[in-house]
Amino acid sequence: MSITRPRGTNDFLPEQTKKWQAVEALLRNMCREYGYQEIRTPMFEDTDLFARGVGDGTDIVQKEMYTFTDRSGRSLTLRPENTAAVCRAYGENKLYGLAKEVKLYYIGPMFRYERPQAGRFRQFHQFGLEYFGCADPMADGEIITFAWDFYQRLGLKDLKLLINSVGCANCRPAYRRALTEYFQPYLEQLCGTCRERLLRNPLRLLDCKNPACMEICAGAPKITDYLCGDCAEHYRQVKQLLQAVDIPFTEDPGLVRGLDYYTNTAFEIVVDSIGAQSAVCGGGRYDGLMQEINGQSCPAVGFALGMERIFTALAAQNESIEAEQAVDVWVIGAGSRAARDKAFAVTAALRRAGWVCGMDYEDKSMKAHMKAANRSGAPIAVVIGDDEAAAGGVLVKCMEDGSQTFVPEQELPAYLSRK
Repeated sequence: MSITRPRGTNDFLPEQTKKWQAVEALLRNMCREYGYQEIRTPMFEDTDLFARGVGDGTDIVQKEMYTFTDRSGRSLTLRPENTAAVCRAYGENKLYGLAKEVKLYYIGPMFRYERPQAGRFRQFHQFGLEYFGCADPMADGEIITFAWDFYQRLGLKDLKLLINSVGCANCRPAYRRALTEYFQPYLEQLCGTCRERLLRNPLRLLDCKNPACMEICAGAPKITDYLCGDCAEHYRQVKQLLQAVDIPFTEDPGLVRGLDYYTNTAFEIVVDSIGAQSAVCGGGRYDGLMQEINGQSCPAVGFALGMERIFTALAAQNESIEAEQAVDVWVIGAGSRAARDKAFAVTAALRRAGWVCGMDYEDKSMKAHMKAANRSGAPIAVVIGDDEAAAGGVLVKCMEDGSQTFVPEQELPAYLSRK
């Protein structure tokens, strides 16, 4: 019996990874433009980090985490998201001592035990930004602008930005009481999960996708009617900033996100054309998370986007990613062993000079070598046969028009640069 990949995971083959690398290159370039630096955290963390950070009442903690006990009896969990881990790293490594504001990004795999479906996997990949140390609404505006502009540069259409404020520790208790009072008469009509959530955190009911629960939630009180003065002003300024940079948005009072650590701003970017899993990006402000994890207060805001959903959305809109040219130069060694050895040395020299070079090492006819060069997509072929080796040079062939030029071996890198 053959062994296959685990359910809910993917193999990304070379043609796919080229496109992933192109998207990652765009994200990394934007991070450079915005001043974010990369951080890499462990694949697994202490289970308590996610229980405290993500929220023990969330579906992630209750149902979806890959948790195991190591040989020392410690409970560890494969990371289901990365914000809590980045906060842990920020505090543990005292990054707050380096600068008042610290801007970080990450790219990597996350793990959740979910029912696999279109756009949802058990191992999936996220890119995220985390902006520490700035309480001003402009930080929220920057985070949202980055996410919106990324999808614009990518060429996605029909984007919709949903925003809300989920308040703070001062104004949220009154809203929780209002929600509890509202949902109490509907208790028997709610799904089992929502009945449990009503006791733990009634805000979670607003995130339920059960049709019956969604219908009940439609008439629930709006959190924006319960915001304290500071939260209301923060929300107003975020909306004003989005208007200033011409980013359209829709206010969604039912948007609470799937994590308990959010305060004030919450947002999602959705693309309806990709089906049920329409959210391609989500985030917001989480000023209280650092206190929960490290015992130190620190304002913070961020977002995460699903890498797999980028390609789902692009495919749904018949858009494609233009990957970089895979091969710059294809080197052909034909004839005697000495000529082929010379071609091998030329290939190594070009690679050391930074060129992406390919070469077929098999001893075959020139016709077969040229077919390999054509398949590679390289715009230039460098041919070394017995005559070229004896003359101390190479034959440079332009694959587009078939023109050929003899070039002394020592002048080849400079000649290729000019081409």
